[in-house]
Order: sequence, then C-alpha cells, then structure tokens
Amino acid sequence: MALPSPLSLLDRLFDQVTSTVQPPAWVVDEAQRRLVLLINHVLMQEPEAMARLARQKQRVASVRWRQFSFKFLITPAGLLDLAEAATPADLSLSVTETSPVALAQGALAGQKPPVHIEGDVQLAAEINWIADHVRWDLEEDLARWLGDGPAHTLVQGVQTLVRGLRDFVQRFPATSIVRDKGGA
Repeated sequence: MALPSPLSLLDRLFDQVTSTVQPPAWVVDEAQRRLVLLINHVLMQEPEAMARLARQKQRVASVRWRQFSFKFLITPAGLLDLAEAATPADLSLSVTETSPVALAQGALAGQKPPVHIEGDVQLAAEINWIADHVRWDLEEDLARWLGDGPAHTLVQGVQTLVRGLRDFVQRFPATSIVRDKGGA
C-alpha cells in the first residue's frame, strides 16, 4: 500500500490553494516590486553583475513558473525594473519543475531549477553568470542593524535550521513513499 509522503501532501495543498485563491492584482504588483528591490539590493553589492547587466540595458526578460509570471526590464545602471505586461520579452525563462517541494529540495541541495530558455543567448548567458556568482550576504546586512555578534549568531542558527530541514526533506521523495505490508 502506498502511503503519501508528507511532502506530496504539501504539493497537493499548494495546488489546491493556488488553483482556488487568486490574490488581487495590487498584491501581485507589490510583491513583484518588493522582489525587484531585493534583487537590486543584492546586485548593488556586486559591481561585476551590474556591469554585465548594463551591457544588456533596455532588454526585457520574462520568468514563469506555473501560473506565476514576472517581467523585468534591465536599466542602463545594470539594475532591474518591472516591465509592462505588454512589452515583448527578449528572453523567456520557464521553470519546468511544477512541484514546489521538488524545487525546495533542489534549492536546499544547491541545485538550479530546470529551466526552458527561449530568446537572446547573450542575455541568457549573463543571467546564468549572475545566478552562478552572485549571493546575498545576509549576515552583512543584518550586522548593519543588529551588530556583528548578534547577526553572526542569528545566521548560524538559520544555517543550522536549514541543514536540519535539508536532511528532513531529503529523506522523502517528492511523490510518495511505498511501504510493503508483508506481501502482495
């Protein structure tokens, strides 16, 4: 008899919630704006990433996962801005893995998600370089607010929590667990 994995139950719950609950347009817009601010904050800590993006100024990239989509415009400063929905994309990135649990498992294992790419090859190469080389230094940002000691302690605690979560998640396949009940 096949018993559902706790993680497959999360997948089904996510499917039910996203198929029935549609956030208002203003919530989606605000969430996308906050995401752009966060990405720009991280990019500003890496001048090489900004220089690479500046070479791609005025290009538009579209990112899609399931029913969620996000278009961004590259500014002359090498940062991002939201693009108008009607603006054609020079590059389309579609995450092909539909399971949020499988994506989380891959992220915790340090893997990039599987992506279908269409469009400008050079822009795709620059975004790939950024994905490979740019990381958010959360501890440094926290140290500005909390001080070095508390920030270091907090980050160490979060890293311990993430390691524990990674170990837990990797024990389960993303679909189901099959248990043999003694035959047939």
